[in-house]
Amino acid sequence: MSRPIVAVVGRPNVGKSSFFNKICGERISIVDDMPGVTRDRIYADAEWCGKEFTLIDTGGLDPKSDDIFQEVIQEQANIAMDIADVIVMIVDGKTGVTTADEILAKKLRVTTKPVVLVVNKLDRFNIEDVYEFYQLGLGDPLPLSCAQSKGIGDVLDVITSFFPKVDLDENNLGIKIAVVGRPNVGKSSIINRLVGEKRVAVSDIEGTTRDAVLIPFRYNKKTYQLVDTAGLRRSRGVEQESVEGYSVLRTMRAIEKADVVLIVFDSTANLTEQDIRIAGYVHEAGKPSVVVMNKTDIMERKKQQITEELKKQLAFMSYLQTVFISAKEGTRLGDIMPAVLRVYENASKRITTGLLNDILQDAILNFEPPAKKGKKIKLSYITEAETNPPTFVIFCNDAKLVNFSYQRYLENQLREKVDFSGTPIKIILKTKGEDE
Repeated sequence: MSRPIVAVVGRPNVGKSSFFNKICGERISIVDDMPGVTRDRIYADAEWCGKEFTLIDTGGLDPKSDDIFQEVIQEQANIAMDIADVIVMIVDGKTGVTTADEILAKKLRVTTKPVVLVVNKLDRFNIEDVYEFYQLGLGDPLPLSCAQSKGIGDVLDVITSFFPKVDLDENNLGIKIAVVGRPNVGKSSIINRLVGEKRVAVSDIEGTTRDAVLIPFRYNKKTYQLVDTAGLRRSRGVEQESVEGYSVLRTMRAIEKADVVLIVFDSTANLTEQDIRIAGYVHEAGKPSVVVMNKTDIMERKKQQITEELKKQLAFMSYLQTVFISAKEGTRLGDIMPAVLRVYENASKRITTGLLNDILQDAILNFEPPAKKGKKIKLSYITEAETNPPTFVIFCNDAKLVNFSYQRYLENQLREKVDFSGTPIKIILKTKGEDE
């Protein structure tokens, strides 16, 4: 059985994201005083007293808001409540019952799912402050102060009491695939196409996705995890302490935690400095990747030209793997997952020490390392130390003498003999006698 799902709903600024972050133990969902900050469904796994579950944070629901994203927020919250096993409604104990609370409560009263009503911001923890919330007709209101971490355990006890017994298999979680790129290149549209439903907000307005959204999905009877991320703009245009600044940090963390990264470019526009910088982030993180050229429904004749341009602009990614798709038209989406699995397999390869040393000796015979300061360089042997990315250690008489150009030559020799397409590889030179 899968993990129970708990959806957290409520109007803006009642502390939903603070509650979400407290339970998950890290700052995953954005906490900000500006209404409408959380727009998508934000997923995270949590555990309480041995019971594991998936928590979903949703956008603030305000029927009277003129926020242009409110319709999308409502749609995402509805989906979260539909798939949830338990629904948690957060209200504000300082402001009392509002019209928005009453509208949401009316909807929840007709659901057959368990609803847990939580009254947040009770910093003095006066129990009598929850009494007026009985009028919402959702059962006993539970007092909570997220700011002071009061009442969280009691709330979790009630939530988990509704869980069925589950038999979890962590091995079924699958590899994690982060989707990154500049704003408005079609990342969310690609994910929605792959998953087969509107799982993340899609809009032509830049900055629609601000959180890193975790989305489990099935492919060929196996489970994988897609991570939609905020569009990365030039850092000079982003204040580090702003909501968007935190989004960039979460995107960088998503790259670091990913097993494979989809780098999405807009094929109808020229490759920008920021496109190259994003690819550089992924390369420096050592992640296998697939470059997804989106919007190619009107660029079919220019594929070869685009490919050549990519090779020039992303010369540091000699292992580049590219697919051409159109998320809007739904064409060639089937090329993405085979490419993802191929590059992940290449990044996970274990090469025998015997084969590696045969490759090394052939490379030396073809081109000996140049002497430095009259001292000859002797490369003794090579071994693979790690995978993801493949990391090779070469022992020699003096590692300081081997220049960058020769290291690049050795990398090219490895790539000629073994398929490492789609993944960076690392070569570490060590002086013989150093700790391995």
